[in-house]
Amino acid sequence: MKNLILKMIAIVAITISLVSCSKSDNAITGSGNLKVQFENGFADNALVLGSATVPTSQNEVLKISSIKYIVSNIELTREDGTTFTYPKAQSYFIVDEATPASLLLNLSNIPAANYKSIKFGIGVDQAQYDLGQTGIANFWTTAQNAGMTWSWASGFKFLAFEGTFTSPTVTTDASFMIHTGKTGTDYNYTEISLALPSSALVRTNITPQIHLSTDLSQIIDGSNKINLTAHNSMGMGAMIMGGADLPLISANLVNMFSVEHVHNDPN
Repeated sequence: MKNLILKMIAIVAITISLVSCSKSDNAITGSGNLKVQFENGFADNALVLGSATVPTSQNEVLKISSIKYIVSNIELTREDGTTFTYPKAQSYFIVDEATPASLLLNLSNIPAANYKSIKFGIGVDQAQYDLGQTGIANFWTTAQNAGMTWSWASGFKFLAFEGTFTSPTVTTDASFMIHTGKTGTDYNYTEISLALPSSALVRTNITPQIHLSTDLSQIIDGSNKINLTAHNSMGMGAMIMGGADLPLISANLVNMFSVEHVHNDPN
């Protein structure tokens, strides 16, 4: 009987030890890194700067020469519903198709967790802008050098979309230039929220990569249809930097991004 009791005690001790080890192995601790990849396209086609796109619903064909946009205020949501906000001072990026390195954002010191969604802004939110030029001095200089500012009073260009277009009535290439940002009483900052098809598993030894596709046709051919020909006043090109269509374009940006997939690759 004594030997049986001792055996039972040993079995219980081993079981407790195994459970304890299992819990320890499954614990998610520390911090890691995360990458966010942007791939710009146009209506399900790869983007080639200077090449003709497929026609829009307005039967306009674009040749895009430049696309830049400010990505800011990145926030990640864990599987349990809690969130992690990337430090605002570090959360300003300019995605520029002409600069391949800018298409990949490298985020560091992110608490280890399983993240199910990502949110970010296009532009600089008004609270940050209201800090004044000195409050955001470093990024203001970066944006200035990238051609993504007007004067300080007018602020940042949130998105700069430029090139030429043709249409049934515009048969030779006419220029277009679309810049979103603060105009009058419209601030035009846009927030994008995207669920991930599979969780991003941030670990000390795993750096996930979220691959985002960007459909640039949504800028003028989303829920709100923008006719560039109608803006081609006196054949001088379509310049949209304010007016009634700019808030409509900003609203279109909500549907410009989608998640292709998530890689969870070990370091």
